[in-house]
Amino acid sequence: MRHNKKFNHLGRTASHRNAMLANMACSLIKHKRITTTVAKAKALKKFVEPLITKSKNDTTNSRRVVFSNLQDKYAVTELFKEISVKIADRPGGYTRIIKTGNRLGDNAEMCFIELVDYNENMAKEKVAKKATRTRRSSKKAAATEAPATEAPAAEAPAEEAKAE
Repeated sequence: MRHNKKFNHLGRTASHRNAMLANMACSLIKHKRITTTVAKAKALKKFVEPLITKSKNDTTNSRRVVFSNLQDKYAVTELFKEISVKIADRPGGYTRIIKTGNRLGDNAEMCFIELVDYNENMAKEKVAKKATRTRRSSKKAAATEAPATEAPAAEAPAEEAKAE
C-alpha cells in the first residue's frame, strides 16, 4: 500500500526527474513564465518555492544550497540579485499556475506557471477590482444621490437664461 506517499514521480527515474525539475526551475527563473503540463507545474512549484525562500537570505551557504539544486550559475545569480529583492516582503506563494486547456496531440492538461510578482497585468487588475468593489446597499444610495446632484446643475443654466 502507498500510505503517505504523495510525491508525483512523473513516470521518470529519480535522476531524470531531478534533472528535469532543475532545468524547468532554471527556465522559470530566467523567463519568469513557462508553459508545461499541470502535473509538472505542480511538481515544479514544490521544487522551486523553497529555493526562492532560501534566496531571501543572501549568504554563501544559501547560494551553495540553491546551486546544488539548480546547477546553473546564471539562474542562481538572477534569483539572488533580482527575484529575491522583488519578493522580499512576500511570505510565500511565489508562483501561480493558470490552466490553458488541453494539448492538441495527446489531450494533456496544459498550463503556464509564472512568478507572481512579475505579471503586471494581474497586479493592475487586482488594484482595479479593489477600487471598484462596493456593497450593494451603497450602490443603491449612490444611484439615488447621482440624479439629485445633477438636477441643480441643470437648473443653473435655466436660471441664467431667465436673468438675461
